[in-house]
Amino acid sequence: YSYVADELPTLLAARLPVRADALGICGHSMGGHGALVLALRRPDRFRSVSALAPICRPSAVPWGQKAFTAYLGAGGPAAAAWLAYDACALLAAHRFPGPVLVDQGDADKFLAAQLRPDALAEACARTNQPLTLRMHPGYDHSYFFVATVIGDHIAHHAAALASVR
Repeated sequence: YSYVADELPTLLAARLPVRADALGICGHSMGGHGALVLALRRPDRFRSVSALAPICRPSAVPWGQKAFTAYLGAGGPAAAAWLAYDACALLAAHRFPGPVLVDQGDADKFLAAQLRPDALAEACARTNQPLTLRMHPGYDHSYFFVATVIGDHIAHHAAALASVR
């Protein structure tokens, strides 16, 4: 968390012509989950966010529960330590100041049991968080899916970051 939120942006700003106050974050699968969590917890650092087939409610799905138990300790889906890293739970207290873009393939074998974009859509609707959730017929969890939609994500970030003064 601290590497992506703090150390990496500092390293990039020291070596490349980037603005530390105008960063976007995007990820795929568990990386998509991380992008959502970082954007919600650090809107001062990340001004745009998108995700491709993210794990949206990790405290309620097997992959997330396994990872949370290993990294944060046992405690179950209601544990405060777990909820601090669950995008759906974070939306109750943290609203991202811009729109969120999520793309998901409807033929993804992990969709119902692990990814749960429906839970993210519900959490965003409850909190009035702008979300564009696009379902893509016939696409799975592969990098072919990522390659198909990544251009839209780059354009999403370019548009959002162009407005940061």
